[in-house]
Amino acid sequence: MPRLEEVANVVLRVPSILVLDMLYKCDIDSFTDHLKARTGDMLFKYKYVIWNMYYLGHIVSAVVLLLPLGHIIQLYLHVLCALLLYMGHQIVRDYVRDEPQYGYDGALFLDSPALNRFVTALTSQIIVSTLCAFLMRTRHVWLFSAHLLPLLARVVSVRLDWLLTLSSVAMMITGAEVAVFLLANFFVPYRLARAAYREIMVIEVTELFRLMAVGVSVWHGFAVPVLFSVFWYVLFGVQLVTNYGTVTAVQQGLLLYFLTSVSECCASPYSLLGLTFVVSYTALGLLSLCKVYLGGFSALQNHNVMHRGVTEGVTLLLLALQTGLLDMASLQRCFLLFIILFIILISTLQSMSEITEPVVLGLGASRNRSVWKHLRGLSMCGFLLVFPGFMAYKISQIFSMDFWLLILASSCMLTSLQVTGTLLIYSLFMVEVWRGAALPCFDEIVYYVNGVCRLLEFAVAVCVVAYGVWESLWGEWSWMGVSIIIIHSYCNVWLRAQSGWKSFLLRQEAARKISVLPRASAEQLHDHNDVCAICFQDMTSAVITYCDHFFHGTCLRKWLYVQETCPMCHASIKPSSANPKAAADEAPPTHRNPPPSEQPPSPETHQQEEQGSQGDSVYSAETNCDESDNKYSNSERNCSKESLQHLRYGANGDSEGVASTVPFCLSDGEPEVASQELREAD
Repeated sequence: MPRLEEVANVVLRVPSILVLDMLYKCDIDSFTDHLKARTGDMLFKYKYVIWNMYYLGHIVSAVVLLLPLGHIIQLYLHVLCALLLYMGHQIVRDYVRDEPQYGYDGALFLDSPALNRFVTALTSQIIVSTLCAFLMRTRHVWLFSAHLLPLLARVVSVRLDWLLTLSSVAMMITGAEVAVFLLANFFVPYRLARAAYREIMVIEVTELFRLMAVGVSVWHGFAVPVLFSVFWYVLFGVQLVTNYGTVTAVQQGLLLYFLTSVSECCASPYSLLGLTFVVSYTALGLLSLCKVYLGGFSALQNHNVMHRGVTEGVTLLLLALQTGLLDMASLQRCFLLFIILFIILISTLQSMSEITEPVVLGLGASRNRSVWKHLRGLSMCGFLLVFPGFMAYKISQIFSMDFWLLILASSCMLTSLQVTGTLLIYSLFMVEVWRGAALPCFDEIVYYVNGVCRLLEFAVAVCVVAYGVWESLWGEWSWMGVSIIIIHSYCNVWLRAQSGWKSFLLRQEAARKISVLPRASAEQLHDHNDVCAICFQDMTSAVITYCDHFFHGTCLRKWLYVQETCPMCHASIKPSSANPKAAADEAPPTHRNPPPSEQPPSPETHQQEEQGSQGDSVYSAETNCDESDNKYSNSERNCSKESLQHLRYGANGDSEGVASTVPFCLSDGEPEVASQELREAD
């Protein structure tokens, strides 16, 4: 029954939060101001009692909320038993009050109507006593039979005016039993708190970690998100049912009636926290539906922390606290909540765009032939392209233009721009499929498409900042507006400009390095007889690095966007600082076609070889000749073991020296000899 326990753990704690919410909304000051008393001392006593009851209600509700599940169940059973006993006493009291009206105080078996009334009352009392004994799990039914005392007196023909007194005595007996039970269990919360404290102190960790552990335990043990979500739905349902059919609800319209009901259900910290979790779960549901629509149920296995709805919920809570949503009047709260929910919806659409973009581009790049998958991706892109613009248009029709409205409209425009860039790149992939061949300069086209989209996004952000500064200087100035302008300027202007400028410089530097590298001739490509080590495709044209490695020019340029070393040996791509032009103009020696045992690494082992040391990667790129082919005299060597040791580890003892020195230090005719010598030096 684990599932039933989880449901009970949530449902049985909701009444405590409802009581706390009601106590928060109670205006005790206004209530005490309307009290009337004979003297000032009596009025002070009344206020003192009311305030103590108010604080006691908070304490009791908080204690009940934090009780373990087993004790909460016992508490509810005892409350139900108390209600049954109260109902039994009310039934007996009604019987005793109604009996004198019939005017018969003789034996019951001599009057049929009197006997029927007695049997009905006695049956109900027996049922009540039996249920109380069942709930308390005891066979001592007599403990819950005090209210039967007036009925037993009626059996022995006791005077009718005495029955009412016996009913009061029976109620006093039941009250005494309840008081004894409460006194016997008065210290149960204290014992539970002491036991919990001992369990916490057993953990030998720092104080901060102990508090975090307690918080996580309470969060998972009480299922806080689900608990507050259920509480908010109950509150919202009560609000809808209460106002349904009223004149105000009919005049407002459906949308305004819905927003008004939602705003009424976030007038306390408890209901605001519940709305936060409801918005978080709603955003998670929308994002999950987007994933299922695009990629099926298997897409739900890819859990992204940013696509869990947490961002939307936290944004709602922070905006509500920052703008003072709880302290506003009902109409102002409804207006502000509409703006906040609009921001949350825009954030959700942005997350949906981030989910859709890799799926759509993946369909285009992988040449997927499933028409249904393409239709789903394109339909989602169409929705994300049109709906944000429609939202921006509608909100501009409702409200007058100001800084906040401009931020909302710009967010919608940014989402549409990102989707537009995705569709353009997808169209380029589809053109390649239709042509049956790769587009020339495809990467450059994609880069410029992304660049134009980013430039437009940057222009929108600059316009928003400029309007905000203008409004702050010549319009309404506030610290909140200034803080928003500063944050917006840093996140959406400065960071975007910095990222775009770095990307531009990287491309310019990569293009400059590629332009100075020599191009391989047809004879060199024929002698090389190998694939590009980056894309593993045949080479009809190639550039040759200073370390004598062949690559496609476009592939090497992409590599240089990431790092400035050779993909094979990690040697620097930069030319020699002494004579860069000479190094660029001088064509490297023709690369010999190695024997089969010394072919370049296969695609499966290429990644493993690059993870080795930098010195070993040099050897894996160079050819290994057998010892029989390495017959030479010691006088023909260009470098001694000591100098080779210096080349391998560099002047500072690191392994960077070999990256740029070995190809120029060794003679052209003895690369195999030098490689063997370097191994021996190790």
